[in-house]
Amino acid sequence: ELAFINHGGYRLSSLTPWRPRYIFEDSFSCMNYECKDNRGPCSDCVLMDLVPVDRLGEKKPCRHIPFNDSWATLDSLYRYSDQQEIEKIVTDWLRRTIVRLEEERLPVQGRSGDEQLLADGPPVHGSPLYQKLNSKCANPACPTPFVWKAGGKFFRFRPDTPLGDRCATVDSPQGVHGVRHYWLCERCVHTYTLVYRDFHGVLLMVLWPDHNDTSRRDKSPAV
Repeated sequence: ELAFINHGGYRLSSLTPWRPRYIFEDSFSCMNYECKDNRGPCSDCVLMDLVPVDRLGEKKPCRHIPFNDSWATLDSLYRYSDQQEIEKIVTDWLRRTIVRLEEERLPVQGRSGDEQLLADGPPVHGSPLYQKLNSKCANPACPTPFVWKAGGKFFRFRPDTPLGDRCATVDSPQGVHGVRHYWLCERCVHTYTLVYRDFHGVLLMVLWPDHNDTSRRDKSPAV
């Protein structure tokens, strides 16, 4: 998103010169970018983690993300500011947010796998490819069908070998006898990974568990 702004991504489009370009909505950050049919609900967008709890039900939730201590949002900026000022405020917020997320991510990367397992429920098992006719993302809650050129990440697990050889990422779902293959789609791979745990099997794990703790948003608004 920061690179998109810096490269002039929100300049007036030659295809739609009659309207301004909207932050987030007219960039690759939007899950429905340039999508005319089968648009997904905003509730599935990764930007929802940055929207205050009391604004999650808005028609355009991303327009209510607070950018500074004055709680300037796109909803308010579109009314009182010009495009140059809006992009300046959003750019400053993006830089601060990137730094914060990177700082929060460091201690999480050093935690043990058990601490990163999905909280508040039983272990979630990943779904292997080719276990049924219509192969899909290993995240049981994700309906994304498997497509070779759709990006994402492949994993393979050999449950009957010593612990050190049980997991390895690969570039192909084909493998040696006894290996099961898994695939996380392009969207899920930024939030989850797959690991093997004794007595549990292949489990879905959160990469950054702190960002999936919705109780934190009840205590203070995400900025």
